[in-house]
Amino acid sequence: MSNNSISIPVADDDGQDPSARMRTRSRRKRKKSDPRDRPDLTRKILTKLFRWWPALLLLAATALLVYEAFKIGGGERRSPARINQSENVGARNSNSKPQGNLNRLDPTTRVFGGVRERCLKLLPPEELELLKIPNDMDSTSPLKELMYIRETDKTNKEGKFNMSALYLENTRFNLFTGNQTLEERDQSFKVTDRHEAHCGFYSERGGFRISDEDKSYMGTCKVVVSTCAFGGGDDLYQPIGMSEISLQKVCYVAFWDEITRATQEAEGNKVDENHFIGKWRIIMVRDLPFKDQRLNGKIPKMLPHRLFPNARYSIWVDSKSQFRRDPLGVLEALLWRSNSEFAISEHGARSSVYDEAKAVVKKNKAGPEEVEVQLTQYRQDGLPEDKRFKGKKALAEASIIVRKHTPMTNLFACLWFNEVVRFTSRDQLSFPYVLWRLKGLKHINMFPVCTRKDLVNSMGHIRKAKPLTN
Repeated sequence: MSNNSISIPVADDDGQDPSARMRTRSRRKRKKSDPRDRPDLTRKILTKLFRWWPALLLLAATALLVYEAFKIGGGERRSPARINQSENVGARNSNSKPQGNLNRLDPTTRVFGGVRERCLKLLPPEELELLKIPNDMDSTSPLKELMYIRETDKTNKEGKFNMSALYLENTRFNLFTGNQTLEERDQSFKVTDRHEAHCGFYSERGGFRISDEDKSYMGTCKVVVSTCAFGGGDDLYQPIGMSEISLQKVCYVAFWDEITRATQEAEGNKVDENHFIGKWRIIMVRDLPFKDQRLNGKIPKMLPHRLFPNARYSIWVDSKSQFRRDPLGVLEALLWRSNSEFAISEHGARSSVYDEAKAVVKKNKAGPEEVEVQLTQYRQDGLPEDKRFKGKKALAEASIIVRKHTPMTNLFACLWFNEVVRFTSRDQLSFPYVLWRLKGLKHINMFPVCTRKDLVNSMGHIRKAKPLTN
């Protein structure tokens, strides 16, 4: 039997993977790095650094600023989501309106002398809890006793105010204000140790009626934070950022009329059985004395010493803002630390009354005729074009007023109120005049705009107040 098989020799290399052979060849072609190439790499790195060093320096400086801002903010920064739910009672309706700045606690800072610092330098939280209200008396003021001009049986019998309906046609004086003559106005600025002045609440028939229950509550307040909304104007924003000691010692009071209550109840913000909404004690006011709601708002703003007879300190906050700092801490920072008795923010844009008057007319916040009447009187009285108070602007932005209740600050507020009744409701125009003419008010703190921004969250006006029709 013949063998027809054919043997085919197969080389061992034929079974190898071609890719393996390629890897073998590629490994053979590699060369070891030459040490002489390293200086080239170093030179490239140095060239890159030299080219980009300004950007790297800027990046480092930015990181340092962020770190410093975090240190200044400390532990006060708190997210709105973590605010206690009770602080949102009576705040804006989040379903229909944007939240904006509501419930922000982050501090406002500025760069001063090349260093970023906080605008409002409050004491640390542990020191705030230990704050005590000073028990000092004002002994340096030339004014020792301030008396308020009121309607008496004698003036009624003489018929002096039986003609009130006649002068109401041409002025805004009424039975709430009394009819201050120009001669009485001049005399009110000449301070004696026992002084008498018009200061609202002239007659029992003058309006701004408050219940006996509410008066009783207001009489217990030693330190008060107050606001108001008449004619259904702005919403009520709950105060935040206060210490436990302030919650015990400070009254939070909001003055409303029936229109505002109806407006707020329609949005679900109802006053409870104890007359509170959140932390605010609601005081209902009836028979408002002015048709102009701006003038009605000047009463709680300028005359807290008439409304809170036993209060030693007050903080006024416009209804467009949310107060976000500890009240006792604010008193310490703006009054006690500097031995001041009145604190108010400088105006952010102007310092001259006459420039402010032009802006008021241009923005249609008052008529040109009534503004000119006011300026004519001020020029006649000798008010300078650009008045500054101890190197600071005398023109104020009066949305926040922090004050100690002394005879002199009470007189200042009375005279300021009389000016906004006699002339325009724009209190920025009359503030520098009263400050200039009342020589006795010396301990005043005109704090910068950034401090005002640290005190409140500005929400802006929500709706226009409805004027009185009767």
